Amino acid sequence: MLLVKDELLGALATGLEKLSPGAGAKAAFESPKVAAHGDLACTAAMQLAKPLKANPRQVAENLKAELLQSTAFQRWVHAVEIAGPGFLNIRLKPAAKQQVVSEVLQAGNRYGHRPAGGQRMMVEFVSANPTGPLHVGHGRQAALGDAICNLYASQGWDVHREFYYNDAGVQIATLATSTQLRAKGIKPGDPQWPENAYNGEYIQDIADDFKARKTVKSDDREFTASGDVDDLDSIRQFAVAYLRHEQDLDLQAFAVRFDNYYLESSLYTSGKVEATVRRLQEAGKTYEQDGALWLRSTDYGDDKDRVMRKSDGTYTYFVPDVAYHVTKWERGFPKAVNIQGTDHHGTIARVRAGLQAAGVGIPAGYPDYVLHTMVRVMRGGEEVKISKRAGSYVTLRDLVEWTSKDAVRFFLLSRKPDTEYVFDVDLALAQNNDNPVYYVQYAHARICSVLAAWGGDAATLPQADLSALDSPAALSLMLQLAKYPDMLASAAADFAPHDATFYLRELAAAYHSYYDSERILVDDDKVKRARLALVAATAQVLRNGLAVLGVSAPEKM
Repeated sequence: MLLVKDELLGALATGLEKLSPGAGAKAAFESPKVAAHGDLACTAAMQLAKPLKANPRQVAENLKAELLQSTAFQRWVHAVEIAGPGFLNIRLKPAAKQQVVSEVLQAGNRYGHRPAGGQRMMVEFVSANPTGPLHVGHGRQAALGDAICNLYASQGWDVHREFYYNDAGVQIATLATSTQLRAKGIKPGDPQWPENAYNGEYIQDIADDFKARKTVKSDDREFTASGDVDDLDSIRQFAVAYLRHEQDLDLQAFAVRFDNYYLESSLYTSGKVEATVRRLQEAGKTYEQDGALWLRSTDYGDDKDRVMRKSDGTYTYFVPDVAYHVTKWERGFPKAVNIQGTDHHGTIARVRAGLQAAGVGIPAGYPDYVLHTMVRVMRGGEEVKISKRAGSYVTLRDLVEWTSKDAVRFFLLSRKPDTEYVFDVDLALAQNNDNPVYYVQYAHARICSVLAAWGGDAATLPQADLSALDSPAALSLMLQLAKYPDMLASAAADFAPHDATFYLRELAAAYHSYYDSERILVDDDKVKRARLALVAATAQVLRNGLAVLGVSAPEKM
């Protein structure tokens, strides 16, 4: 239906231009809020009424007359109705809706995708410090980041995925000390055990492997333990490599990949932090007070100026953040998106202020942020808060092992990122229509079963005569298929992969309704092939949408 919509949009632009020169550039259709009102809607008449100094319904009448004279509307439109103060509701002919079946089957897994446009962007996500296993909050971030990357890639963007982590600092020092104590036989509860130490059983695993002088390898580093329990630096390096390896395993099981791992420590060793501070000082955007160096961040909308360098000479944590984002810009990423927890909300204004003050050409509003809330986990009707592996929280690996990668991904993407989410383990395991991922995957498997029962050559279906697809259920299903490209585009623009989960549930519902209303493998070959083409197109769009979310589309369930 892409061709149909393009032709109708062209006719609408021409009609608007005749009524008001310049109005054609704003030609657009909307989806009616109530399906019974039609297939497409247009509000242009109400928008033109004021500049034309005319009654909006009269403008609508004039626009309707222009549209009905066009070749495109005569070919594809059954009726144009005026409603309310001047809405135009457009009802399409069955032939218009049938076009989408051929479009889907011909485009395959590229249906809904736009050609490469040469635009580059970086998405930074997960970015977990290597101090413990990934928790369910990291899982939500991994699912969000991966899906947003896939959405933008579908719109022709060149997407770069980056994992940024702190490989130094207080938390890493605590990790090293905790591991050293375990290696010496001191454990949580003992008098010598510090209050701020990490208590999870994974610390004992690291200590045991360190003493065994094992070698660990992660995506970005490799290290062999010395085995000397007094060698704190060796313990630190081994523990970081060990946990990076564990995180890699979690991310591989979750089918998440990264193009690059960026170390916070490299910002210091390369001199990028000092260079950024100099830029800010030379631009006159800093001042000294109480022995500290301050950034005039209020000049850029922050609620107060921020300390950059404390009186003890150390930098506050937002300074390397500014330096890091300068590198993103300098590496050729004019668009950058950060997926972070809502606890990072306070850093947005100061990071953006630092980037503006640096004077390197970065525009206001860089980078974009997608903030997500944490996740509560319910199992057996009770909230689960503790993992034996981590000691104090549920890990991503726990959740995947209890359910599946597909369930975790789909569930964690099924709500807006900034809304609270309760992951119900029992629901994720249920094989019924209450389980959204099962409901969608079952629709795909059901279609595969039909195609297998037919046993014909699916490659011949794009040539099927589709004129038999004129029942209400078939027309409704085709209209749903036609919504997919616009859904992808808007979901990408709004950083809203939850829109894809909603769409897939609606598409699955439309298919189940169609399956229940019409038999597909009928004796009439023309009708049978038309219906097979429709369900094959539906399976393709289900696969495409699930792939964006990183969820599989099983052929059998």
